[in-house]
Amino acid sequence: MAATVVRYLRSVGSPTSTGPEPDRVDALPRPDLRAVGEDERAPVSPAEFRAVLGNFASGVTVITAPAAEGEEGPAGFACQSFASLSLDPPLVTFMVARTSTTWPRIARAGVFCVNVLGAEQGELCRSFAVSGADKFAGVAHRPAPVTGSPRLDDVPAWIDCRIHAVHTGGDHLIVVGRVVAMGAAGEGDPLLFHKGRFGRLAD
Repeated sequence: MAATVVRYLRSVGSPTSTGPEPDRVDALPRPDLRAVGEDERAPVSPAEFRAVLGNFASGVTVITAPAAEGEEGPAGFACQSFASLSLDPPLVTFMVARTSTTWPRIARAGVFCVNVLGAEQGELCRSFAVSGADKFAGVAHRPAPVTGSPRLDDVPAWIDCRIHAVHTGGDHLIVVGRVVAMGAAGEGDPLLFHKGRFGRLAD
């Protein structure tokens, strides 16, 4: 695993080290990405892909990171594509578009916090889904205990992580985090996302 990470970081021109501190990943290039060649026909259309995959209900998170050196404030974005990955060692993963303007800031920080949203936090999710705005305006938060990433107030659960690995996946990146701290309120329903709409668990 470590060798794979080093090869990836070198391929994007990022510094590597074998010390305990996580590597800081420089801002990544945003090339025009294609899954098939110019002379090939894509097997499914983007519209069909979204419509079919929209049948899979998921939770919703906000991924946050502290300001890296030279930046004014923290970074964050709403993320549906989050999952647990490994129990030993404790790893989680999320996917982010390679065109994201927030991801390079998280990469430079080298750490992140996953904030699992509750059923009443749909508006909070929307505020972090907007590009170019001050996403943290009026949002109460405190530093996560190990990385200092913003831990949003009143979320049902949070997971503090260091970036462990980054893999390419078509027009997205697959980010793997090593869990260094976590906590849960132990109450409240989760915010769900299904077919383009927010929902919640029924009794």
